[in-house]
Amino acid sequence: MSSSESNRRSLNAVVLIPAYQAQAMIGSLVGQAAAQGLPVIVVDDASSDQTSQRAEESGARVIRRQVNGGKGRALREGLEHALKAGYDWILTMDADGQHLPSEIPRFLEAAAQGSADLILGNRMENPKGMPLDRRLTNWLMSRILSSVAGQRFPDTQCGFRLIGRRVLEQVDLDRDRFEIESELLVKSAWAGARIVSIPVSSVYDRNTSFIRPGRDTLRFFRFLFGLWKSRR
Repeated sequence: MSSSESNRRSLNAVVLIPAYQAQAMIGSLVGQAAAQGLPVIVVDDASSDQTSQRAEESGARVIRRQVNGGKGRALREGLEHALKAGYDWILTMDADGQHLPSEIPRFLEAAAQGSADLILGNRMENPKGMPLDRRLTNWLMSRILSSVAGQRFPDTQCGFRLIGRRVLEQVDLDRDRFEIESELLVKSAWAGARIVSIPVSSVYDRNTSFIRPGRDTLRFFRFLFGLWKSRR
């Protein structure tokens, strides 16, 4: 048995993909993730296309939401389901093809070393392909969140991450949209979680993103203000 296969079996991990209008990519993504030896859960956030069907056909366990609630709501529902199912590690990926399933073993190997509770993908070591505006926004948000959390995070906006059960049982997540990824990092750091970053590829197609820079940036700063108030 290879060390990679041994890691997969010993960690009791699952892949979790929140998805919305993702029929173009979800089947291939699920298939490639499953090829890494992990079960896959897809939370379809009330898509009107064939997202659920294509995910199921590719072997995923699909949780279909009836009302669209945002990425954060879908992610929270998937995390809760995975914990109840008994998984100890949950590897989150975006449904838009920005994360490479072939890099999943990097996370499993890092977790198998036993020195981390949360492993964060870092695209900023080689951000080739990431548009300049997104690169600058990511740099700024990462600086701000690192200051708030008291721990340096080079890429706070990467949704490719492996989260341990211990972290999820200690933090209370309540955000419904994209800022949930920032919420998880800050609250995990405050709870004393051991967080490490590993390099991952930057794969970017502006046409696949549902982020609305103006509105989502405003929501991000409202979220930061709420965090600041909670710590006073």
